[in-house]
Amino acid sequence: MAKPWAKSFYNSKQWKECRKGYIASVSGLCERCDDPGYILHHKTYLTPKNINDPSITLSWSNLEYLCKDCHNKEHFEKYSPLRKDVMFDEEGNLVRRDKE
Repeated sequence: MAKPWAKSFYNSKQWKECRKGYIASVSGLCERCDDPGYILHHKTYLTPKNINDPSITLSWSNLEYLCKDCHNKEHFEKYSPLRKDVMFDEEGNLVRRDKE
């Protein structure tokens, strides 16, 4: 859901046209896993300070079309209680995972 300070941008004609064109350019597929896309992600996160800067908000080089899972990983994985560098062994002990 858009933050209050970003709602007018996301409702703008410029954003809607940019969004439509970008999604079509990637055939509607997630750019990370090729599943059907869900949300157009800004690589440089939008803030109240940059929301009026078209080089950030409307530049295709700052956009990435993602599926819901990839978008959630982008925003929420850093808060996950799970880690990729450790695991439980057959006795239930927490051990470092071998690097592959």
